[in-house]
Amino acid sequence: MNCIIKRRAQFSASHRYWLPEWDEAENQRYFGACSRFPGHGHNYVLYVSLAGELDEYGMVQNLSHVKQVIKREVTSQLNYAYLNGVWPEFQQTLPTTENIARVIWQRLAPYLPLVNIQLFENPELCADYRGNDMEAFLTVKTHFSAAHRLALPHLSYEENSAIYGKCARPNGHGHNYHLEVTVAGEIDPRTGMLVDLSALQKAIDDYVVEPFDHTFLNKDIPYFAEVVPTAENIALYIAQLLQEPIGKLGAELDRVKLIESPNNSCEIYCRQEKTTLTSVDQRETVVA
Repeated sequence: MNCIIKRRAQFSASHRYWLPEWDEAENQRYFGACSRFPGHGHNYVLYVSLAGELDEYGMVQNLSHVKQVIKREVTSQLNYAYLNGVWPEFQQTLPTTENIARVIWQRLAPYLPLVNIQLFENPELCADYRGNDMEAFLTVKTHFSAAHRLALPHLSYEENSAIYGKCARPNGHGHNYHLEVTVAGEIDPRTGMLVDLSALQKAIDDYVVEPFDHTFLNKDIPYFAEVVPTAENIALYIAQLLQEPIGKLGAELDRVKLIESPNNSCEIYCRQEKTTLTSVDQRETVVA
């Protein structure tokens, strides 16, 4: 039986987004505050995912060995380092989150059976790399607060209550929704970026956060006048809203995850055309 395990590691490092062939104005225009001298830093969190068959000892890999490899090949070299100068790969392609993840894969692949490298630059931004040339995934996390009521207009209150329970109460209820938007694309071989991060964040704000935040979804968002705003329908609508603007940025919308509460979340997989519903009681169910 094939099994996937993860090993967590972390390092603190600084970097700067700056191309010497561009003048100062062009660097500032493209990279914004990230171009400032001498750079800025992050507490990076790394998750290394490995796959394999269980051995006679009940392990995919000996975690002590995995820890030593990650420390030797990655964290001991990157911790408290200026990334632009520590590895030659970052001379050619800037140390963006997505490119750091790609290079870490390259460094670890000779020693470990990798299936994914996930790197968090901060709690709201992470990159995934799965060994596919220059393709990577970038995830932006944000939130909005909104109220909704779950009820079909052609049914009575009693009938809606039988379907939706307390969520059918006439005056609705609210959530602090947490939203994760994942995009896929090719890492630019010079800038290290798969998408303009500022433009991506602006698209999410313009199309979702600003219109949805502090609203009663059933009444303030025309789409939900006819569609029941379940977490699944909200996530699906957000995916529909974001696909075109993200495409115009040169990336592809991969996934939308909407966390309605600590107990309930919904994921829309746009590229594979699959929907994943997740709860604390149900690990993962995929519906084709």
